[in-house]
Amino acid sequence: MTKLIDGKHISALVRQAVAKEVMQLKSQGITPGMAVVIVGDDPASRIYVNNKKKACAEVGIYSEEYALPADTTQEALIALVQELNSRSDIHGILVQSPLPKGLDEKAVVETIDPRKDVDAFHAVNVGKIMIGDFHFLPCTPAGIIELLDRSGIEIEGKRCVVVGRSNIVGKPMAMLLLHRNGTVTICHSRTKQLAEICREADILVAAVGKANFITADMVKPGAVVIDVGMNRNENGKLCGDVDFAAVQEIASYITPVPGGVGPMTIAMLMKNAVSAAKIQNGLSL
Repeated sequence: MTKLIDGKHISALVRQAVAKEVMQLKSQGITPGMAVVIVGDDPASRIYVNNKKKACAEVGIYSEEYALPADTTQEALIALVQELNSRSDIHGILVQSPLPKGLDEKAVVETIDPRKDVDAFHAVNVGKIMIGDFHFLPCTPAGIIELLDRSGIEIEGKRCVVVGRSNIVGKPMAMLLLHRNGTVTICHSRTKQLAEICREADILVAAVGKANFITADMVKPGAVVIDVGMNRNENGKLCGDVDFAAVQEIASYITPVPGGVGPMTIAMLMKNAVSAAKIQNGLSL
């Protein structure tokens, strides 16, 4: 019988734990603060930003939103980030991507103080993840590890296949599995014999952004299947990268879309914001 990994339930547990930590920090005179910067009027970005603000309010984190017009210059955006870097009441800075054309996202990320980089996209934090000595983790891969741990799924010694090599999910996901002693293969658009490699996986993570890309013949019976995708099918219905109905029949555990990995991303962002406040106030994590 395949078990559903309930991201809504597990993310609620993470948020409860974060809210307790926030209360403890407030009792010491520290209120974790986060600034969210959104440039332009991308509808998906607006939804994400609203969800992040709502999550901050739920767990007691102070948040500020900076909604900038689409024609904001690179200089103005960099200046705002530098101003936020200097503020002691703002512990986390998040610049919502994608940025409008003409803005250099990499330069903006590299301007963020690494101690305030709650997305963990800065090169300093990426390097720390590589060597296994990190304070922050990218929120989606960290959320996946949390899902596996809280579901009692052992990573050590398992064959792990990550389909997708993005800097946001695929690469850091592979590193986190490796740090937990998984044997990891990263697949991508140029991978030959993809289905064959996927069938070897005890833990299969799909992060390609293509609806129903992972089909039942690509999954080993009894595998754990983690679906990071967030797509719309031909009927406009939300779906993942995995053909859920078919794969559910053979996997031992599977994440649904929606309600699987998605809720974990924002929960882990809240966790990163608390870690940032602790670091900046000289407290141990």
